Amino acid sequence: MSKTLLIYERAVPITKTRHAQHSVRPSFDFGFARDVGALPLLSREFRAAAREYPIVFAGNSEMVMPVVLLGLSQAENIFVDAEGKWQSTYVPAFARRYPYVFSSVNQGDKLILCIDEEYQGLNTADEGERLFTDDGEQTEYLNKVLEFQKSFQLAHNRTRVFCKRIIELELLEPMRAQLKYRDGEEKSLAGFMAVRRDRLGALQGEQLLELNREGELELIYLHLQSMQNLLNLAERAAS
Repeated sequence: MSKTLLIYERAVPITKTRHAQHSVRPSFDFGFARDVGALPLLSREFRAAAREYPIVFAGNSEMVMPVVLLGLSQAENIFVDAEGKWQSTYVPAFARRYPYVFSSVNQGDKLILCIDEEYQGLNTADEGERLFTDDGEQTEYLNKVLEFQKSFQLAHNRTRVFCKRIIELELLEPMRAQLKYRDGEEKSLAGFMAVRRDRLGALQGEQLLELNREGELELIYLHLQSMQNLLNLAERAAS
């Protein structure tokens, strides 16, 4: 079955009619993300993510989003082991919010909470947390899920504003990294974008002040600093 939204196989709206008797058993198995080499990142995650992952930008000249690189190919996440455990300190929020996701209707004016019905923890055996009470009301658990997803969506919208600004300032350029393993093997990594230091350094006046005022100048420097993790990524992939 082909996946949509990178890690979701069959995301459907959560409704009382369809999920009145369903429970969700929590799981720390990240096997669902084993075959993705990059995941979207929120701007508020830059500081934590920059310590461990390369942060780059994916998209085109009109719209980009930051992503963390998790492997050296599109179908390889070297941070998820054979048992589904995430082998690093920080797990991106995009992975932590699984199996839930918002879908949009009416051009994004309305958001609907969905769940991946292929998630192994979704059950009707009353194992874990119920989605609805016997009276058909949303449980406290489901309300907390909704709050997390709303917080994620607000941060996502803020991240899009940041990305729009760096596009307008023409700070991005296609990147191509040539990584050399200790045994001499080389690997080329392309298909992403990064901020050009010379263009950033050429900014003056109100442009620079606005980036700093919005906290986006720090985000750019965190992104540039995180590029040092490319070598760590290559060494981890080779080990």
